[in-house]
Amino acid sequence: MSAQAIGAPASGALLDDRAEARPAHWGGVFAMTLCVFALIASEFMPVSLLTPLASDLKVTEGMAGQGIAISGVFAVLTSLSISAVAGSVDRKTLLLSLTAMMCLSGVIVAMAPNFVTYMVGRAVIGVVVGGFWSMSAATAMQLVPPSKVPRALAIFNSGNALATVVAAPLGSYLASVFGWRGAFFCLVPVAMIAFVWQLFSLPAIQAQPRAKGSTNVFRLFKNRRVVLGMLAVGVFFMGQFALFTYLRPFLETVTRVDVSMLSLMLLTLGVAGFIGTTVIGRFLKIRFYGTLMIIPMLMAAIAVALIAVGASVPATTVLLGIWGLVATAAPVGWWLWIARTLPQDAEAGGGLMVAVVQLSIALGSTVGGFLFDGTGYQSTFAFSAGLLLVGAFLVFLTARADRTKSA
Repeated sequence: MSAQAIGAPASGALLDDRAEARPAHWGGVFAMTLCVFALIASEFMPVSLLTPLASDLKVTEGMAGQGIAISGVFAVLTSLSISAVAGSVDRKTLLLSLTAMMCLSGVIVAMAPNFVTYMVGRAVIGVVVGGFWSMSAATAMQLVPPSKVPRALAIFNSGNALATVVAAPLGSYLASVFGWRGAFFCLVPVAMIAFVWQLFSLPAIQAQPRAKGSTNVFRLFKNRRVVLGMLAVGVFFMGQFALFTYLRPFLETVTRVDVSMLSLMLLTLGVAGFIGTTVIGRFLKIRFYGTLMIIPMLMAAIAVALIAVGASVPATTVLLGIWGLVATAAPVGWWLWIARTLPQDAEAGGGLMVAVVQLSIALGSTVGGFLFDGTGYQSTFAFSAGLLLVGAFLVFLTARADRTKSA
């Protein structure tokens, strides 16, 4: 393990040359990529396990879905506060602490004797999600020379894409073999490997000096484009997860698929999402805001179509494939929007986006669960469609504000 510390700010040509000459820690990049995979899989594992989980813990499926909501709440709280901690603590130490907490969360959830303990475990993973995502991109950018950063980020984000593809179907399959507790516990060894790998591959990463007030993410709301854009992001994720969280009970009770077909349909959704993240860049180059607007409009149409033809396995499979294609690709566009809108405040903007996204996931899954338990899937899916249309309109307003600012 290298003893070199990275992260001191550089200015001028001489320091730029020094930054370019520093060693690339590719082992650390790959270790963090594995950590991202385990983290995303842990965060969304309940989506494919709601039915057996709810039955075992003796709660409704809507209540079981609140496990995603509470992780979102704690992710919000952490993302808004961790920058102050990250400013004074070696980031390697912080990353290792978060990875250890991910292991702990998996154990707590897998061994939970009741619903309260399960929710405690989900709260812990929320802390990890908020902390890791708020500082991960900046940390990855310090592991390699500036010219290698795009490649490092591409590798790093592949863990997210891979987890999106396999998490839901793998969770469904593992639950059919080992039970839902076994499915959660299977992620613990992966997180432990990521911990050991990071321990030996990450260098010491010094905290970087910050400008006065830079840790206050709320100052960004003085920018009208940021306000509109964050509203658009928030409403989009609320609409997405109001529906997505309750896909399994919908597929089992309305489409009436068995476990094998359920896993196949979720895999179709995940593979389509992987493809979407690969090709979305081309469309964003052609029509940036147009693409961000079309995505929620198309998802709203799918939500309504599922109400109408949800009993048909072929039709539902096709619709979910299209949903995965566009829904998984959308965050790529919004992270690019952060870079375009806040080039000097990308880290603060990223922390704010993490908070907005996680809060929206929590709200969407919570309201969706109440509707699902109270009046059925139709109201949940209609609620999702309505939010997604509002999100599309907010993208339109953001684009207009952007054009006004540029004029």
